[in-house]
Amino acid sequence: MDKDTIYYFIGIKGSGMSSLALILHDEGYQAEGSDVDGYVFTQDGLAAAGIKVLPFNPDNLRDGLTVIAGNAFTDDHPEIKRAREMGLKVVRYHEFLGQLLAAYTSIGVAGTHGKTSTTGLLAHVLGGVDKTSYLIGDGTGKGVPDARFFVFEADEYRRHFIAYHPDYMIMTNVDFDHPDYYKDLADVESAFQQAASQVKKGLFAWGEDASLRKLHADVPVYYYGTADNDDFQAKNIVRTTTGSEFDVEHRGEPIGHFKINLFGEHNVLNTLAVIAVAYFEKIDLALVQKELLSYQGVKRRFSKSTVGDNILIDDYAHHPSEIKATLDAARQEFPDKKIVAVFQPHTYTRTAALLDGFAKSLSLADQVVLTEIFGSVREANGKVSSQDLANLIGHDTKIIHEDDLSALADQHNAVLVFMGAGDILKYEDAYKALVKEK
Repeated sequence: MDKDTIYYFIGIKGSGMSSLALILHDEGYQAEGSDVDGYVFTQDGLAAAGIKVLPFNPDNLRDGLTVIAGNAFTDDHPEIKRAREMGLKVVRYHEFLGQLLAAYTSIGVAGTHGKTSTTGLLAHVLGGVDKTSYLIGDGTGKGVPDARFFVFEADEYRRHFIAYHPDYMIMTNVDFDHPDYYKDLADVESAFQQAASQVKKGLFAWGEDASLRKLHADVPVYYYGTADNDDFQAKNIVRTTTGSEFDVEHRGEPIGHFKINLFGEHNVLNTLAVIAVAYFEKIDLALVQKELLSYQGVKRRFSKSTVGDNILIDDYAHHPSEIKATLDAARQEFPDKKIVAVFQPHTYTRTAALLDGFAKSLSLADQVVLTEIFGSVREANGKVSSQDLANLIGHDTKIIHEDDLSALADQHNAVLVFMGAGDILKYEDAYKALVKEK
C-alpha cells in the first residue's frame, strides 16, 4: 500500500468497488474513480465520504495513479487501455483485494446465494466485539486501522474468489448460476473446490448442500444446518412475525439460545454460520447474542417501506433459490397478506438457463408481475423474453413497463416484493410517484 499514490477505481460504483474505495479512504489512502453518469445507489456512500467520482473518460488518467480495474470491464475499456499505454500500474479488483487480506484474520463469505446477507451479519457481530474492517457486496465498506478481522464477500463469478487465501471461509451453498461463464453445476463445484483448497484455518459449509458435502480441504470442514450430522445444529426453531429463535448445539453439546429480528429459514442458517465462526475464534457467545439482536440488515436485502396501503420489500434476489428464500421470509412476517412478486429477470442467458426454476419459485407468490428482461454490459439481447416466463407461470401473470404500472396500481393491502439485480429500483420509484400523485 502506498500513501503517495491515488488509487483510481474504474467502475467505482460497482458494489465491491465502492466498498473497497471506502475501506482505503477510511484507512487514510487517497481514492477516486470513474463510472457511468446514471444514479446507482452505491454512490451515496462515496459522496458522503467525499470520494470524487468522474464520468468515464480516458483523459481522467494521469501520472501518479494506481488503477484498480472493475471486473465488469474488459481490457478494451478506453480507460484501462489508456492506463496501460501510460505505463500506470493496473490491478484487477479481486487481485487487489487478495493482496489486502494478509494483514488481518480474514474471513471470506462465498456461495451462489446469501453472500451479502451473511457478510453483513458477520461484519456486524464481529465489529461489535473487536476491531473489524469489512467489504460487503451492497456497496458498504469500512476500514479500521489495526483491525483484528477483515470480513469480505468472495464472488465466484469467473472464479474471482480464487485470488483469495483467507484464514476462514463460509460457504452458504452451491447452485448453477452465471451460465454466461460456467458450463454446468460440476463446473461451479470445481471452482468452489479450488477456493476451499486455499483456506488456511477452517471452512464452514451448509451441511444440507450436496455439492458442499463433496468438499475436501487441508483444513477442518465444519458443517452447519438443521440435521443431526451437522457439526453446528440449529434446533427447536421458532419462526414468528417478529423474527426467529433457536437453540444451537456443537456436536451434540448445547452452546446457547439465539434470537434474530430476521425472517426466513435462510437467515437462521446464515446466523448459524456466524455463530460457528465466533465459536472458533473464542468470542464470548453472550456478546454474539447481544449483537445479533441489534442487526438491521444490508442494503437491497429485504428492505421494507410502506407506500399507501401496501408494504414494499426491496430485494436483490435474481436466482430461483433467492426468490424462494425471499418469498419465504415475506410469508413469515406477513402471513395474512397477499404476496405479490414483482420480478425483473436479470440477463438473457440466466433467464433462459433457469426458466423452469424461475417459474416454480415465483409461483410461491399469490400474484406475479414481471418487467422486461434486464440485459448487461456483455449481453444486450437474447432469444428468451419475459412473456415466455409469464406463459410458463400462468395464473394471470402480468408484465409492466415504466409508463404502464396498472398491474401494481390495482393492488391494495398487499405486500409488493420487488426483486432483481438490474434497475428495478426505477419501477419502485415510478410506483411510489404514482401513489403519491393519486
